[in-house]
Amino acid sequence: MIRVQKVRLYPDQTMKKVLDDLCDYRRYCWNQGLALWNDMYDSSLILGDKKVKPSERRVRDELVATKADWQYQLSARCLQLAISDLGKAWKNFFDKARPDWGKPKFKSKKAPRQGFKTDRAKIVNGKLRLDKPLGIKT
Repeated sequence: MIRVQKVRLYPDQTMKKVLDDLCDYRRYCWNQGLALWNDMYDSSLILGDKKVKPSERRVRDELVATKADWQYQLSARCLQLAISDLGKAWKNFFDKARPDWGKPKFKSKKAPRQGFKTDRAKIVNGKLRLDKPLGIKT
């Protein structure tokens, strides 16, 4: 059974910055993953080789291998979930049972609704606790 909690947040300026950074990082990961996925897909069509066919794991491993220093300040789980969602989007695109499902698109900062996912958030004493990146002390 999947349990979901919907919570209304009243963040201060520091928390707004953290949440905005996480939204920006998820969008960045999605867009980088989509660009890499498109490149791998095009090269697999040109070469006709299934060894270069894109997958969630290949794209994620490539993004982790080319991580910049600033990305280590943010949660790695955000990247993993963004690439997982990208893999599901491609799977739905190729599913014959869903003919109206569109090709995954790049995300824009101008979109009115920004968001990120996490599966490691906790509510402790009425306060939201997000997972910390490795090496960050509180």
